[in-house]
Amino acid sequence: MKIVVLAGGRSTERNVSLSSSAKVANALRRKGYEVALVDLFLGLPGADDQSMAKLFTSQEQNIDLNISDEIMTDDVINALRPDGSTQLFGPNVLKILAMADIVWIGLHGGDGENGKVQAVLDLNNIAYTGSGALASGIAMDKSVSKEIMLYNEIKTARFVNIRKEDSGTVVLPFGFPVFIKPANGGSSVGMYIAKNDDEFKKDLKKAFEFDDEILVEEYIDGREFSMAVVNGKALAAIEIIVTDGWYDFEHKFVTGNTTKFVTPPDIPDDVHNKMKQISLKTFKALGLSNYGRIDFLWNDNGLYVIEANSLPGMTPLSLMPQEAEADGIRYDDLCDQIVQGQVKALGLNA
Repeated sequence: MKIVVLAGGRSTERNVSLSSSAKVANALRRKGYEVALVDLFLGLPGADDQSMAKLFTSQEQNIDLNISDEIMTDDVINALRPDGSTQLFGPNVLKILAMADIVWIGLHGGDGENGKVQAVLDLNNIAYTGSGALASGIAMDKSVSKEIMLYNEIKTARFVNIRKEDSGTVVLPFGFPVFIKPANGGSSVGMYIAKNDDEFKKDLKKAFEFDDEILVEEYIDGREFSMAVVNGKALAAIEIIVTDGWYDFEHKFVTGNTTKFVTPPDIPDDVHNKMKQISLKTFKALGLSNYGRIDFLWNDNGLYVIEANSLPGMTPLSLMPQEAEADGIRYDDLCDQIVQGQVKALGLNA
């Protein structure tokens, strides 16, 4: 079976995607698949059908999985493309995707996770892992997904949306501290905690560098958890404990930080089971499929869903592989289950 692992792209989370995808590609090769690792944005300039066919291999490749803490801006990413083009799909990308039985979408954030790439693949009859275009877009838009959660009586923090043109007339319906998040983003890029009005104005301005719409959310003081869902099953939760600051980009992906992960978490069985029920309910409400991750906060008032992630990170420090491990699923088997679950769901002959 031939698989293209699609990586990179033009997102601020490009470096995370490259690490995730390289690790997934080698895992799938160890499971016997013929895998080609392809950068969505850089593409394969000058490649012909024969040279692209040779990219599919079941032999592991030695690839650096370390992630830089640099936030990739458009200018930095655009400079990587020799032909000067800013088109999302690089040279020959669609051609090699069409050569695969299925595409593993290893993209994170931006146009990799908001459903646009999925829509292009749908239009070209190319099968892929993860959720479809509409569900991906809904999950990526924090405001829309939270509105759907509230409609389905899924508890989440109170919030307001702020567009750039309205940022000078903001009146918050709740007090400080508050979370400030780009409405369409991930990996905590462009996210801040403001403790007073001066910090709020400063952080809001910085957040608008990443999106034209910002979500301001009430601060919920509680323990933080994450739970993966794979092929309709909620796995064991993981608790995230940060001893300095909060679970930002560096704590998520850069080694040497002081983040502690507890699997399975030290919580009552009824809370863990309730978390599983809410994860599956959230997955269904947002239309997600195949695999994903639901993040939670828990305190005396109950469980709050922070957000849903339709394309969770698969890096050495990512949550989902650790959650799977706590459920007795090794990394290679997790990747295989995701592929085979989608092959079965789509009725592919592979």
